[in-house]
Amino acid sequence: MIDEALKRLNITALNEMQQASVKAVAKGNNVILVAPTGSGKTLAFLLPLIAKLKVAVVGVQALILVPSRELALQIEQVFKQMGTGFKVNCCYGGHAVRTEKNNLAHPPAVLIGTPGRIAYHLEHQNFDESFVETLILDEFDKSLEFGFESDMSYIIGSLLSLKQRILTSATRMEEIPDFVKMQSPLEIDFSQNLENKPALKLKMVKAAAADKLDVLFRLLSKIGGKNTLVFCNHRETVDRISDLLFEHGLGHDVFHGGMEQFDREKALLKFRNGSHKILITTDLAARGLDIPEVEYIVHYQLPYTEDAYIHRNGRTARMNAKGTAYAILTEEEHYKYLPEDIEEETLSEKYKLPEASDWVTLYLAHGKKDKINKIDIVGLFLQKGGLAKDDLGLIEVKDTTSYVAVKRGRVEDLLSTLQGEKIKGKKLKLAVAS
Repeated sequence: MIDEALKRLNITALNEMQQASVKAVAKGNNVILVAPTGSGKTLAFLLPLIAKLKVAVVGVQALILVPSRELALQIEQVFKQMGTGFKVNCCYGGHAVRTEKNNLAHPPAVLIGTPGRIAYHLEHQNFDESFVETLILDEFDKSLEFGFESDMSYIIGSLLSLKQRILTSATRMEEIPDFVKMQSPLEIDFSQNLENKPALKLKMVKAAAADKLDVLFRLLSKIGGKNTLVFCNHRETVDRISDLLFEHGLGHDVFHGGMEQFDREKALLKFRNGSHKILITTDLAARGLDIPEVEYIVHYQLPYTEDAYIHRNGRTARMNAKGTAYAILTEEEHYKYLPEDIEEETLSEKYKLPEASDWVTLYLAHGKKDKINKIDIVGLFLQKGGLAKDDLGLIEVKDTTSYVAVKRGRVEDLLSTLQGEKIKGKKLKLAVAS
């Protein structure tokens, strides 16, 4: 089953960490897996898990607890791409409880969710926990940081049939809390693995406190149309930067915990498909998100801890790729975790405004529940819309909606041409995603 899953994922070989994890989990050990962001931990626990699932069992066999809804959705997507035939469901805050309860009425083999929502379903007996033999605590250190300790303790205390616990983290933990009941674990530690050490170039940009916004704008203009994450410590700062870039006509999107889930997912989607090259965010996007290879990181505000700094930088230079991280610093700012010999970047007074992305995201009010798939959309856009294959970018089909990246120069004609058309017998509802 593992070989078939790898074929569907177009993966020819596992890295050393993944091989060690698959071997350890297959033996039934309790496992603590420590490995850097971007090293492939999701596959490291999903691959051995699918070999343990039993067709004859009608119930939740494996529970995966994660700190964020984005990570839950990402793991669900990878599991579905494996094509195992086993059902998987996601539960998280901001998702309709009624929908989740209906899904759990026909229990999945694998249930993924945030601790708060899974604890809710356990408390209300919305699924039978007695079949759960495997527990995976992904990004466990982040779950603790987010304050999920009591929910996780309640959940683990309720799982009386557990045979195996798998805990993953991007950094080593001094001790594992007692409530995890992690007895005699096998530790797989790739945190210092030199093969995974990113080829990251660090640069510093000096700025007076009153000029930081202007300096950021000039830096982003100098970087140009490259995939860039701008990190801030607070939501208010994200919104303030967004206002400035909007005034200057610089395309971008924002991502933070104060946004509605729909808007957060749309922002990530437009960043993934290239419609926006700049994403301004809090540490919420520092790890566990399905986003493309990022070429530049900009720390508009540096985080308070070295761990957070490492995780932010981990969004670029992933595995064998290269990346650059900029820190915008005032004379008063000093951080012990920063190396002393950071190269200083000098900026000119003015740069040409980067051109708009080649791509625009179109929104379709049709999705999986309408029996729509990517092939349907490609056929419609190419055959009736008159697009060439190169005019189409990333297509993502959700439950009730779909999103398609289309070359900017073709959007106006496409919307006009497809007006009044149908897809799967329904009138096409198509618009530019705002």
